[in-house]
Amino acid sequence: MSTTTLDTAASPAASATAAGAPRRRVRRRGESGPLARTVTHGLLVLASLIAAAPVIWLIYLSLGPDKNDYLHPGAIAEKMTFSNYAFVLQHTNFFKWLQSTLIVALGTTLVGVAFAATTGYAVSRMRFPGYRSLMWVLLLTQAFPIAILIVPMYEIFSELGLIDTYGALILINCTTAVPYCAWLMKGYFDTIPIEIDEAGRVDGLSPFGTFLRLILPLARPGLAVAGFYSFITAFGEVAFASTFMLDDENYTFAVGLQSFVSEHDAQWNYMAATAVLIAVPVAAFFYLVQKNLVTGLTAGGTKG
Repeated sequence: MSTTTLDTAASPAASATAAGAPRRRVRRRGESGPLARTVTHGLLVLASLIAAAPVIWLIYLSLGPDKNDYLHPGAIAEKMTFSNYAFVLQHTNFFKWLQSTLIVALGTTLVGVAFAATTGYAVSRMRFPGYRSLMWVLLLTQAFPIAILIVPMYEIFSELGLIDTYGALILINCTTAVPYCAWLMKGYFDTIPIEIDEAGRVDGLSPFGTFLRLILPLARPGLAVAGFYSFITAFGEVAFASTFMLDDENYTFAVGLQSFVSEHDAQWNYMAATAVLIAVPVAAFFYLVQKNLVTGLTAGGTKG
């Protein structure tokens, strides 16, 4: 009888002790510990600093008033000025270069993405003679060095009267952007169920109508990546732009920077300021498409 009484009295105390005791958190499978998280975050911060260091250094050099300040960077802090930016904006053809660069870059983006999307969709959905060879031929075009293409292409465009025109640069840049973007879009279209195409056909849409109204809206992340790659390719291209553009007012940014370098002199302060200003349009374009970049890059590689 007493034993039963003692057990009964002890049970609430034991329950209270068990309830009051702190529970040990069980780490889930694959979850890293505090030390591992600290090391990971430290490495990410270090990588971010390494990536940002060249940009910060360029901005710092652009604030030096003299062209030789890069040789003595410590002295820049005492005489920082925005005079380099004022000179570039007021006494060069900066805005003409900006106009030419945007025309070429946006033209390459529109034309290149249009060709890449239609090519990728055709190879992904249709089975025609040589559809596999077509993609490998596009890839093969990237194997030719630019140096051996400049002379024959200059002759061709000279005969067509396209020298010193934006159309020539847009066509040339598309030869670089379209092959990669076609492979990218083909991989992305492979991830879209073919049942969507079949549903569009049932509703009476033509193949092009299905592509335009149903598939393209679903492929916006892939289109964003293709557009960003085409834009960057045309924005920073130097070899063809410096060869085919003869008028200073038609120069792109990449060619305009060369005007600050002569045989015996280089105005590094103006080059640094111009490079910082050049980065603004690219940053703005990246901001517009950043939401779709990660999705497009990962989804495009899930199927071959």
